[in-house]
Formats: sequence, C-alpha cells, structure tokens
Amino acid sequence: MRANRPAGYTGLNFRPMISCLLLLLACSTSANRLELIPVAAKDILTQAASHGGSEAVLINFWGTWCEPCVAEFPQIVELASTYHADGLAVYFVSVDWLTETTRVEQFLDKQGVKGISFIKDQKDEPFIAGINPQWSGALPFTAMYGRSNGELTDYWEGAAPRERFVAAIEAALQN
Repeated sequence: MRANRPAGYTGLNFRPMISCLLLLLACSTSANRLELIPVAAKDILTQAASHGGSEAVLINFWGTWCEPCVAEFPQIVELASTYHADGLAVYFVSVDWLTETTRVEQFLDKQGVKGISFIKDQKDEPFIAGINPQWSGALPFTAMYGRSNGELTDYWEGAAPRERFVAAIEAALQN
C-alpha cells in the first residue's frame, strides 16, 4: 500500500546532505587528529608563507633521539596552546628517517600534538640549506615567521628557555 503523495513528489534525496555532513565532520576533526606528512625544505617554506597576513608561524625542527629536543617539546606544545587564539600556528618537523615514522607518530601522540606535523623526506644537506643557509644542522632548530608578511623574523639553534620563545612569538605576532 502506497501513501498518498503530492503530484511531482520524488522523495527526499539524502545523499547530498549526508555528503555535506561527512565533509563538515572531517574538516572539524582534522585539527583533532595527528597527520604526519613527509616534506622537503621547499614544502616547509611554502607552508610558513601560506600563513602570511593571518598568523605568525613557529616551526620547530627536532628528532626523537635528540635529548634537548625532547626536553623542550612540552614547552612548545604549551606555548602553541597558549598563543593559538592570538594567531600563532606551530608546526613540528621531525628530522628522523622515514623508516622511523611510527616512532615519530607515537612521540607526537604522547605529547598531545594534533593537526599537521612533518617528517623530513630529503637528504640532510639540501634540507638544511633549503630551510636556512645559516643553520648548521644542530638540533633543535626553531624558526619564527611574522604574521603580517610571512617572512622569517627570528631563528635559533639549540634548546631555549621559555622566555626566548615568548619574546620571539610576541615579536612575530606584531610583525
């Protein structure tokens, strides 16, 4: 037995609505899950530049085997959370071998890192020179890019105290 339907009624098509809902859910949860992307130096610079005019960017280069990197990591995660609402984007770039991807993902997950992080997929020398010709390759290495123009505003090798990070972040947010 069929129900009476108005003339021309073809029924509701839920597929477009379901597709839109799934897309919205995927977009809203992408920042809530970790995504580790293999990159070359030029990819990192492009990512930093993509924020120019909207956000300052802090990029931290580190390794799971680097004790100073591991020691300062929680501090950077905390600063990322503190300054996010002010317009700071933070990216972590592991210089571990690609064969260590699982180890890197486990470390990032343990640190509570969500969203996009990167792992180096280029030989050391061109990667280091491509990021910053002044970088000796020592780790950790941190680079700051200004909010207004996306240009490099500060960088340093080695672990740094919280005050060093705060000063660089605040200057980049104003730049």
